Amino acid sequence: MVKVDRRIRKSQEAIKTAVTELMMNKDFDHITIQDIAGKADISRRTIYLHYTDKFDLLNKLITEHIENLREICESTEMDTGYNNMVFVWFEYFEKHFLFFYALLASKGSSFFRKQFLDFFIHELQNGNESEPAVMNTELMKDQIVEVQFVGGAIIGVVEWWFTHERPLPLSVMAERIGAMLERNLDMNLNP
Repeated sequence: MVKVDRRIRKSQEAIKTAVTELMMNKDFDHITIQDIAGKADISRRTIYLHYTDKFDLLNKLITEHIENLREICESTEMDTGYNNMVFVWFEYFEKHFLFFYALLASKGSSFFRKQFLDFFIHELQNGNESEPAVMNTELMKDQIVEVQFVGGAIIGVVEWWFTHERPLPLSVMAERIGAMLERNLDMNLNP
Protein backbone atom coordinates (compact mmCIF):
# COMPACT_ATOMS: atom_id res chain seq x y z
CA MET A 1 0.00 0.00 0.00
CA VAL A 2 1.36 3.41 -1.02
CA LYS A 3 1.68 5.83 1.86
CA VAL A 4 0.07 9.18 1.04
CA ASP A 5 1.75 12.32 2.33
CA ARG A 6 -0.09 13.77 5.33
CA ARG A 7 -0.56 17.17 3.63
CA ILE A 8 -2.08 15.56 0.55
CA ARG A 9 -4.40 13.43 2.70
CA LYS A 10 -5.40 16.51 4.71
CA SER A 11 -6.16 18.51 1.54
CA GLN A 12 -8.19 15.67 0.04
CA GLU A 13 -10.21 15.25 3.25
CA ALA A 14 -10.89 19.00 3.38
CA ILE A 15 -12.07 18.92 -0.24
CA LYS A 16 -14.33 15.89 0.36
CA THR A 17 -15.80 17.41 3.50
CA ALA A 18 -16.37 20.74 1.75
CA VAL A 19 -18.24 19.24 -1.21
CA THR A 20 -20.33 17.07 1.12
CA GLU A 21 -21.27 20.04 3.31
CA LEU A 22 -22.08 22.16 0.27
CA MET A 23 -24.40 19.46 -1.08
CA MET A 24 -26.41 19.67 2.14
CA ASN A 25 -27.71 23.08 1.05
CA LYS A 26 -27.10 23.34 -2.66
CA ASP A 27 -27.79 21.22 -5.73
CA PHE A 28 -24.54 19.66 -6.96
CA ASP A 29 -24.99 21.17 -10.43
CA HIS A 30 -24.86 24.64 -8.86
CA ILE A 31 -21.73 24.01 -6.78
CA THR A 32 -18.57 25.47 -8.32
CA ILE A 33 -14.93 24.61 -7.82
CA GLN A 34 -14.59 28.06 -6.25
CA ASP A 35 -17.34 27.17 -3.74
CA ILE A 36 -15.49 23.97 -2.82
CA ALA A 37 -12.13 25.76 -2.57
CA GLY A 38 -13.60 28.49 -0.38
CA LYS A 39 -15.33 26.01 1.93
CA ALA A 40 -12.17 23.87 2.19
CA ASP A 41 -10.00 26.97 2.67
CA ILE A 42 -7.65 25.94 -0.11
CA SER A 43 -6.89 27.20 -3.60
CA ARG A 44 -8.69 26.02 -6.72
CA ARG A 45 -5.28 24.88 -7.96
CA THR A 46 -5.07 22.43 -5.05
CA ILE A 47 -8.38 20.88 -6.06
CA TYR A 48 -7.18 20.51 -9.65
CA LEU A 49 -4.01 18.78 -8.39
CA HIS A 50 -6.23 15.97 -7.09
CA TYR A 51 -9.34 16.01 -9.31
CA THR A 52 -10.08 16.79 -12.95
CA ASP A 53 -13.29 18.65 -12.06
CA LYS A 54 -16.15 18.53 -9.57
CA PHE A 55 -17.65 15.48 -11.29
CA ASP A 56 -14.37 13.58 -10.92
CA LEU A 57 -14.35 14.59 -7.25
CA LEU A 58 -17.90 13.35 -6.72
CA ASN A 59 -17.23 10.15 -8.63
CA LYS A 60 -14.12 9.39 -6.56
CA LEU A 61 -15.97 10.17 -3.34
CA ILE A 62 -18.85 7.87 -4.26
CA THR A 63 -16.47 5.13 -5.40
CA GLU A 64 -14.55 5.39 -2.14
CA HIS A 65 -17.68 4.86 -0.04
CA ILE A 66 -19.00 2.03 -2.21
CA GLU A 67 -15.60 0.31 -2.08
CA ASN A 68 -15.45 0.75 1.70
CA LEU A 69 -18.89 -0.85 2.01
CA ARG A 70 -17.86 -3.67 -0.31
CA GLU A 71 -14.69 -4.32 1.75
CA ILE A 72 -16.74 -4.42 4.94
CA CYS A 73 -19.10 -6.95 3.38
CA GLU A 74 -16.24 -9.07 2.06
CA SER A 75 -14.53 -9.10 5.45
CA THR A 76 -17.72 -10.24 7.16
CA GLU A 77 -18.11 -13.98 7.64
CA MET A 78 -20.11 -15.77 4.94
CA ASP A 79 -22.54 -17.26 7.46
CA THR A 80 -23.39 -13.88 8.95
CA GLY A 81 -27.16 -13.54 9.04
CA TYR A 82 -29.07 -10.79 7.28
CA ASN A 83 -29.62 -8.89 10.53
CA ASN A 84 -25.90 -8.70 11.26
CA MET A 85 -25.04 -7.67 7.70
CA VAL A 86 -27.67 -4.93 7.68
CA PHE A 87 -26.39 -3.74 11.06
CA VAL A 88 -22.88 -3.44 9.57
CA TRP A 89 -24.30 -1.41 6.67
CA PHE A 90 -26.16 0.95 8.99
CA GLU A 91 -23.13 1.38 11.23
CA TYR A 92 -21.25 2.59 8.17
CA PHE A 93 -24.13 4.89 7.16
CA GLU A 94 -24.22 6.34 10.67
CA LYS A 95 -20.44 6.87 10.73
CA HIS A 96 -20.60 8.70 7.39
CA PHE A 97 -23.90 10.44 8.01
CA LEU A 98 -23.11 13.71 6.20
CA PHE A 99 -22.11 11.99 2.98
CA PHE A 100 -25.14 9.70 2.81
CA TYR A 101 -27.53 12.39 3.97
CA ALA A 102 -26.21 14.82 1.35
CA LEU A 103 -26.62 12.30 -1.44
CA LEU A 104 -29.82 10.57 -0.36
CA ALA A 105 -31.93 12.96 1.65
CA SER A 106 -31.11 16.41 0.35
CA LYS A 107 -29.94 17.49 -3.09
CA GLY A 108 -28.66 14.04 -3.95
CA SER A 109 -27.13 12.63 -7.04
CA SER A 110 -28.92 10.14 -9.29
CA PHE A 111 -25.48 8.83 -10.25
CA PHE A 112 -24.87 7.92 -6.60
CA ARG A 113 -28.28 6.31 -6.26
CA LYS A 114 -27.50 4.07 -9.25
CA GLN A 115 -24.12 3.01 -7.83
CA PHE A 116 -25.67 2.49 -4.38
CA LEU A 117 -28.37 0.28 -5.89
CA ASP A 118 -25.76 -1.66 -7.88
CA PHE A 119 -23.84 -2.24 -4.64
CA PHE A 120 -26.89 -3.67 -2.86
CA ILE A 121 -27.86 -5.84 -5.81
CA HIS A 122 -24.32 -7.21 -6.01
CA GLU A 123 -24.28 -7.98 -2.28
CA LEU A 124 -27.73 -9.57 -2.36
CA GLN A 125 -26.76 -11.75 -5.32
CA ASN A 126 -23.55 -12.82 -3.59
CA GLY A 127 -25.51 -13.74 -0.49
CA ASN A 128 -28.01 -15.81 -2.47
CA GLU A 129 -25.88 -17.80 -4.85
CA SER A 130 -26.68 -21.45 -4.86
CA GLU A 131 -24.84 -24.33 -6.48
CA PRO A 132 -25.18 -23.76 -10.24
CA ALA A 133 -26.05 -27.41 -10.81
CA VAL A 134 -28.95 -27.18 -8.36
CA MET A 135 -30.30 -23.84 -9.57
CA ASN A 136 -32.74 -24.07 -12.47
CA THR A 137 -33.42 -21.30 -14.99
CA GLU A 138 -36.84 -20.38 -13.53
CA LEU A 139 -35.36 -20.01 -10.04
CA MET A 140 -32.61 -17.78 -11.43
CA LYS A 141 -35.24 -15.58 -13.14
CA ASP A 142 -37.21 -15.35 -9.89
CA GLN A 143 -34.09 -14.44 -7.95
CA ILE A 144 -33.16 -11.69 -10.39
CA VAL A 145 -36.58 -10.10 -9.94
CA GLU A 146 -36.46 -10.57 -6.16
CA VAL A 147 -32.96 -9.10 -5.87
CA GLN A 148 -33.89 -6.07 -8.01
CA PHE A 149 -37.04 -5.53 -5.95
CA VAL A 150 -35.30 -5.93 -2.60
CA GLY A 151 -32.33 -3.76 -3.68
CA GLY A 152 -34.69 -0.93 -4.62
CA ALA A 153 -36.60 -1.39 -1.36
CA ILE A 154 -33.39 -1.13 0.67
CA ILE A 155 -32.49 2.13 -1.07
CA GLY A 156 -35.97 3.46 -0.30
CA VAL A 157 -35.72 2.50 3.37
CA VAL A 158 -32.23 4.01 3.71
CA GLU A 159 -33.48 7.24 2.09
CA TRP A 160 -36.44 7.28 4.49
CA TRP A 161 -34.12 6.73 7.46
CA PHE A 162 -31.97 9.72 6.49
CA THR A 163 -34.87 11.94 5.42
CA HIS A 164 -36.56 11.42 8.79
CA GLU A 165 -33.30 12.01 10.65
CA ARG A 166 -32.70 8.41 11.73
CA PRO A 167 -35.94 7.84 13.66
CA LEU A 168 -35.09 4.24 14.57
CA PRO A 169 -31.87 2.90 16.09
CA LEU A 170 -29.47 0.78 14.07
CA SER A 171 -30.50 -2.40 15.85
CA VAL A 172 -34.18 -1.94 14.93
CA MET A 173 -33.31 -1.17 11.31
CA ALA A 174 -31.09 -4.25 11.13
CA GLU A 175 -33.76 -6.45 12.71
CA ARG A 176 -36.61 -5.26 10.45
CA ILE A 177 -34.67 -5.18 7.17
CA GLY A 178 -32.94 -8.46 8.03
CA ALA A 179 -36.31 -10.13 8.60
CA MET A 180 -37.63 -8.82 5.28
CA LEU A 181 -34.52 -9.99 3.43
CA GLU A 182 -34.85 -13.42 5.00
CA ARG A 183 -38.52 -13.68 4.04
CA ASN A 184 -38.13 -12.36 0.50
CA LEU A 185 -34.85 -13.91 -0.53
CA ASP A 186 -34.72 -17.22 1.34
CA MET A 187 -38.16 -18.29 0.10
CA ASN A 188 -36.81 -18.37 -3.47
CA LEU A 189 -33.90 -20.56 -2.46
CA ASN A 190 -36.15 -23.04 -0.68
CA PRO A 191 -39.38 -23.28 -2.70
